[in-house]
Amino acid sequence: MLHQIYNPFLPLNEYIPDAEPHVFGDRVYLFGSHDKEGGHTFCMLDYAVYSAPVNDLSDWRYEGISYRASQDPRYPKRPYMFAPDVVCGNDGKYYLYYCMAGEYGIGGYTEPISVAVADAPAGPYTYLGHVQNKDGSLMTRYVCFDPSVINDGGVIRLCYGTRYDFEEREDFATNPKYLEDMMEMFGKSKEELLSYDDSVMGAVTLTLEDDMLTVKEEPKHIIPYRVKGTSFEQHPFFEASSLRKFDDTYYFIYSSWQNHELCYATSSYPDKDFIFRGTLVSNGDVGYNGRSYEDKLNMTGTTHGSIEKIGEDYYVFYHRLTHKSDYSRQACAEKLIQNPDKTFDQVPVTSCGLNGGPLSADGTYPAVICCNLTNGNMPHGCNSVFTQSFPNVTNRGEERFIAEICEGTLIGYKYFTSAGKVNLKVRARLECETTRVIFDGPERTDERSAEFSATGHTIQNPGQPSDQPLLEVRLEEGADAIATIDLSEITDTWGEFTTAIDLPLHPFALYFVYHGKNPIQMIDFTFEPVFL
Repeated sequence: MLHQIYNPFLPLNEYIPDAEPHVFGDRVYLFGSHDKEGGHTFCMLDYAVYSAPVNDLSDWRYEGISYRASQDPRYPKRPYMFAPDVVCGNDGKYYLYYCMAGEYGIGGYTEPISVAVADAPAGPYTYLGHVQNKDGSLMTRYVCFDPSVINDGGVIRLCYGTRYDFEEREDFATNPKYLEDMMEMFGKSKEELLSYDDSVMGAVTLTLEDDMLTVKEEPKHIIPYRVKGTSFEQHPFFEASSLRKFDDTYYFIYSSWQNHELCYATSSYPDKDFIFRGTLVSNGDVGYNGRSYEDKLNMTGTTHGSIEKIGEDYYVFYHRLTHKSDYSRQACAEKLIQNPDKTFDQVPVTSCGLNGGPLSADGTYPAVICCNLTNGNMPHGCNSVFTQSFPNVTNRGEERFIAEICEGTLIGYKYFTSAGKVNLKVRARLECETTRVIFDGPERTDERSAEFSATGHTIQNPGQPSDQPLLEVRLEEGADAIATIDLSEITDTWGEFTTAIDLPLHPFALYFVYHGKNPIQMIDFTFEPVFL
């Protein structure tokens, strides 16, 4: 049934990142990893599948658990299943490709690619084997990580890999520590690492026999490892390979070294001559309309996703971060517009996502569907979980809300359409010892997140913290307030606070900016039309 839908588009207690959407028959299926709400590491849960009719992207159905980590022979040595993909084989069966890993991804670069099989897209899947060489030995060429697979007119194409910049550093040949780090990271000997003409790292592709296990054509780089002087220099591949074909053009989608953006390249061939085309989406809106990394609009961190054509429209699927970590990621999607030259422009993250247009400024919305949430100094997660204070989407039991809203915090929603005059109601409470969320897992900060500090940050919306706390209401990020919501009576229990506003008749964004000495939490807001 058609109804409104917002980002994240699955139930708010569901965390399926690393999206690989595929249309099989008259439904689109979402395959991905499975995070635990408030978890302490990546991919703690078994694979679950959701699907929706291709003609109604508001109606996502839970298909159940499709495959369990315990079915893989590498379990429990490697207890977690990382980003998967699914393809329909030439025999009409469905094949699931994935890699196993440990805490924080440890060991994830050392394992082969596992394969499971099912009679239907949503499973249940049964373990089949590992991708293997022609002699039956495990295929471990390059770095087996983040597999992606397509059936290209009967040719089964598998992509995978990861990239670090060790070999492009000027002192690579004279610094033995780089090789030591690579040996430990990838579980390969010095001799094997040096045996590659190009590099053990980078995005690679191979083809498979019809048994879906055996290598038919040996792996090779699909895009260059060495990016200096190429179109990929400013946005080098990091991970999250995904290969798609639309009409006669191949699209290679990947997460760049910047880590917060999904980029893409195109070619007339499936395994060569790819040219970088741009960024599809950044989970901090970095790059959109020239926005800088320092001015990002969310906590940023890992991203992984792909493009799918559903009906006549194209969509990019990605994920957002919650719970002040990389380990509770939720599926989001945005509509893309294909240009005449078959390229796509970067799209902003929005709250309306798959809705087909703006949300109606009528009724109640969860606060956690915000597409922008910043205090002006949001961290980059990158395999981290933080205990420092900054605004975040979180939960206590079945209540999901925005916590640690401090002076100057901006909370944004894009987009709405309205009928004019409304009473805008917000439910909020004080952040205090009895309401704050306490993370009881291990804190972890990756070295690329080490620069983040909870002190000395730049306020996004400078102002004097008010003895009378309030929320400004804005229709543009940096615009003047059109109204204020008085929070002077706020307590440590949820209370409702209201203001009357005139909303434009054209689509608009909605921003709240908090001013006050004490942090607050926000659980929902309501548009109540005023009929004169």
